[in-house]
Parts: sequence; C-alpha cells; structure tokens
Amino acid sequence: MRDFVFENKTKVYFGKEQMCHLHEEVARFGKRVLMVYGGGSIKRIGLYDKVMAELQKAGASVFELSGVEPNPRHTTVNKGAAICKQEGIDVLLAVGGGSTIDCTKAIAAAAKYEGDDVWDLITEKAVVSESLPIITVLTLSATGSEMDGGCVISNMETNEKLGYFGPDNYPDVSFLDPTNTFSVSPYQTACGSVDIMAHVFDVCYFTKRPTMDMLHRIQEEVLKTVVKYAPVALAKPDDYEARANLMWASSWALNNFLFEGFFQATVCHAMEHELSAFYDITHGHGLAILHPRWLTYVLDEETAPIIQRFGINVMGLDGSLPVMEGAKAAIKALETFYFETLGLKRRLSDLGIDDKNFAAMARKACGAEGILHGFTDLTPADVEKIFRMCL
Repeated sequence: MRDFVFENKTKVYFGKEQMCHLHEEVARFGKRVLMVYGGGSIKRIGLYDKVMAELQKAGASVFELSGVEPNPRHTTVNKGAAICKQEGIDVLLAVGGGSTIDCTKAIAAAAKYEGDDVWDLITEKAVVSESLPIITVLTLSATGSEMDGGCVISNMETNEKLGYFGPDNYPDVSFLDPTNTFSVSPYQTACGSVDIMAHVFDVCYFTKRPTMDMLHRIQEEVLKTVVKYAPVALAKPDDYEARANLMWASSWALNNFLFEGFFQATVCHAMEHELSAFYDITHGHGLAILHPRWLTYVLDEETAPIIQRFGINVMGLDGSLPVMEGAKAAIKALETFYFETLGLKRRLSDLGIDDKNFAAMARKACGAEGILHGFTDLTPADVEKIFRMCL
C-alpha cells in the first residue's frame, strides 16, 4: 500500500439532542444562509420548523432553494448559485439526504464561479479556488456525502451523471440525528443500505491490490452492520439503534478512512451512473441489480478468494466449502439479501428499462480510455454484457 495522509475536516454532531447547536455553528460563518432541501418531507416530519427556529436564534436571514431532485440536476445547482451571488450568501445549509447535500456542494463551488453554468466546473472547463462553507442536516443514510469531499451531479440534457470534487467540498459541520430517518420509506431505506455497501465494495473491498489488513477487517464490520441493521430498520422504522448504526456506517463507508493507502476506480458506480443518467432510476436500486451480475461476470480463480471471504466474514457462510463453490454461494447470499430480505426488484426490466441504450452507456462508462479499471478491468463490450445480464 502507498503512503498516505488522512484528514477529514467535518465536525459531526451525532444524536437526537444535538440540533440545539445548529445556531452556534451557523453564526460562525455569517448571517446570510441559503437552505437547500428536496420535497416536502422535512416539513411533514417537523424538521423544517426545528431548523428555522435554530436559524432564528442565529439571527440569520434565510433564503431557500427547494425541490432538489433524487439525481440532482446541474440546472438546480445553477439556480442555487445564482441566489448565492444575488443575495451575498455566507453559508449553505443542506437539509436532506445525499442528493440535497451533493447539490449543495456543487452550489458552494459554483457560487464562486464567474460563469453561470456549474457544468463548466464539473467537466473541468473551468476551475475555482474556493467554496462557500457548508453545514448539513442529514435525513437519509446512504451516500456518505455528509462527511466526504465529493458530489455527483446529473445533466439530463446530455445524459451525463458525473462526480465533482471541488476545492473544498467537505461539509464544515454535519448534524446526524437518527430520529430524522425514522420516516424514510422502506424502499429508500433498502436503497440507501445498498449504497452504503456499494461504497465499501467498489472503492476498497473487492480489490486485487495490496491493502492494510486492519482496514480490510473494518470494511467487513461496516458491511456486517448494514446486513444486521437494515432488516431491523425495515421491520421497525423507529428503532433508534438500527437507524443510528446505519447512519454512522454511511458516514464511515466513504469518508476516506477505509481506503487510505490505495485507490481504485468505482466500477459499479460508473456503470450505475449511466443507468441513472439515461433512466433517472434510484441509485441504490441500480447498484443492487448490478452487484451480483458484476461479481458473477468477474468471478475466476483470481477473484474467487476475496468473494468467498466476503461470504464467510460478512454473510456468515460455511468456510469449509471449496473456494469457487464458496464464492458462488457468497454471490447467491448477496442476491438473497438484496432481493428477498430488502425486497428490491431484481431486474432492470422490472424498472421499465430495455437494452436500446446499453452500447452507448457502456462506452460512456469506460470513458475516453475505453477501459473501466477496478477489481477486474472491463471494456465496453464487458460492460454491455453485464447490463444485459441485469435484464
């Protein structure tokens, strides 16, 4: 593994009584606040009123951007950036899940851009050297955006969904109250749980590269946490222990700690981003459909041992099976967890997706180089085959 420097600047307030500190944190950055959120859920659960009360304590002037999409659009980011420029915003407050936080991160950078289209930044046609401060109030355990430095933005005009790492995308402060996730639907709970696992799978767990055994073991513990507590949250949505464990697993799955010392491309995320870009499906559901097919496609004598290890150490399977048999059993156990335990539909055709765009999607997933690097390198032909396995 490589030498590394670990740093994560996000200050986290975790727990049900921590919102009382929001006004203090807002006041550190200024008086003019843009609050960013999605639909009406934060109002239905009373969170909107709690946040506004804290902002009133801070003596803040509050501006709002609502309606952030599940796959946040670059056009919505542009609206937010325009408000920031027009109103002289000091600090951004994201109240919602990963989509809202991702949108807010992009706004934070775009607000410092002289141009009027964030897509220039995302496609690296332009750069900025600073971002506005960001505070988050999390309502969905999934993306880890509350404690990481990246965001993903969609351009539905060009069928592109791209990651962006701005000059300082890490939230300055994040408020993580598991009770704010009690009202999350069973479907979104399931999709969010898959997304947590996907970050561990994609970035660090399934790899042929040398890694630190200590980190590999902790990766397995994060995965086991999701396997244990996602079903509990589905059965009892207001189970605080279940929601708290999922929330903290979400943050630690992608805050850099688990994959320090090496880095590999996010293969399944790259493939799923094409599904979301073309069909606007829920990210975690697309990942669930892809994961077992991808593992089946790349299964060989070299990859089988780590897939079997996942089955033994995370899914609790019999360790005495031959390696290849154990690896196949692990993939089957993952399928069972996603499609039976979590109740997600198992095929792209179940989501109304056909194969007409697969060739174009596969080419875009592999980028200009024409190779999707990762656990096993994939060509556009390989990616297209995996998409077809998912039908």
